[in-house]
Amino acid sequence: MSKMAVIYTDLFLDQKTGIGKFSSVVTKLNSEFQKTKDELTQMQTRAQTLESEVNKLREAPEGAPINQQALQTKIDQLDQLKKDIQRRGEDAQASYNRRRQELFTPLQEEIGRALEAFAKARGINVVIDAAQVPLLYAAENIDITRAFIADFNSKNPVTAATTTTPPK
Repeated sequence: MSKMAVIYTDLFLDQKTGIGKFSSVVTKLNSEFQKTKDELTQMQTRAQTLESEVNKLREAPEGAPINQQALQTKIDQLDQLKKDIQRRGEDAQASYNRRRQELFTPLQEEIGRALEAFAKARGINVVIDAAQVPLLYAAENIDITRAFIADFNSKNPVTAATTTTPPK
């Protein structure tokens, strides 16, 4: 007789009760991109300030002279800054996605091997990821999510080396 089990892989990502290495990798990834995120935030703040300055120049009191040259200069600066923000944001997103793949692929493979070993050790022939496949019904006693997370975390503790490896 085949033995089946259900696992909810989306719970692996839970910061408190999930797989510790996932949180570690997410923290590492976010810290690597914090400087870029801060720079983009500063650029956006500068763009908002420029936009306010442009609006003030455009909304001069009735009859007050508008310095067209100053207005056009600010508009040009704002347009350029918006383009720079867009380009920088797209580049940052592409770099983030690439680095995310580099960091998560080995961890996902490690978890896959561990799950296979976990299932074999318990005589489980089929494991269904309920986070990927809609289930109409599954008895509670076939859900191995918590047991697997506890087993994986005990055999694969998060170490300082896991969190401080410098980027390539």
